[in-house]
Amino acid sequence: MSQKLAGSVCMITGASAGIGRASALALANEGAYLVLTARRQHRLDELVETIHSTGGRAVAVVGDAREEETAIRAMTVAQERFGTLNILINNVGVGNYKPLTATSAQDYDEMMDGNVRSTFLFTRHAAPLMIKQQSGTILIISSMAGIYGFAGEAVYCATKFAQVGFAQALDKELHPYGIKVGVICPGGVKTEFALGKGRTEESVAQSGMLDPEDVAGAVLLACTQSPHSRIIEIQMRPMAEPLT
Repeated sequence: MSQKLAGSVCMITGASAGIGRASALALANEGAYLVLTARRQHRLDELVETIHSTGGRAVAVVGDAREEETAIRAMTVAQERFGTLNILINNVGVGNYKPLTATSAQDYDEMMDGNVRSTFLFTRHAAPLMIKQQSGTILIISSMAGIYGFAGEAVYCATKFAQVGFAQALDKELHPYGIKVGVICPGGVKTEFALGKGRTEESVAQSGMLDPEDVAGAVLLACTQSPHSRIIEIQMRPMAEPLT
């Protein structure tokens, strides 16, 4: 461990797989103390055990990120176990890839709650602590679908554009308190999330999408930047993607 984040307390939502899991391992390798949230306890327990086996410190908080109670409980655990919260990574999300006419109101609610409501709730309950201590980093894992609109992803794009706007506004609102707010916008990533609803495992496996570790590298960069700088937005695309 090079210990760039030694003693920093980091919370990651959707930590049981994909970008969340890869980010947890990357930050733990730099000495961060981790509060990991997700709905699948067995996945979280395995991740915590992996981190502990390499000398790191982590605790799991099982719950649905769309529920305010989960956010409140996670913040309480962070303070009781580690004394504070320095970094929040809003990673949890829902993908649903199909035409508007095939998208139901239930699909809409699921994506809005999974992508936007969860981001709001965890940020809303982390901000007071960070304001009080006059420091902190808040990252949101959005998507290139939050920068450009894509056919067959109208509602998904709407949720990801919302995350980008949320981050831009909070950068201005929280910057005076010494809090850094940034958004990371990857293209497609080879994860369970990439399957969402409407893609196949074969199509994702054969794609030239990014690996979760690629995005975790950007997360680590944003978390270890100079105290005098703030990363507002990172856009990521795979090298295999053709230029148009």
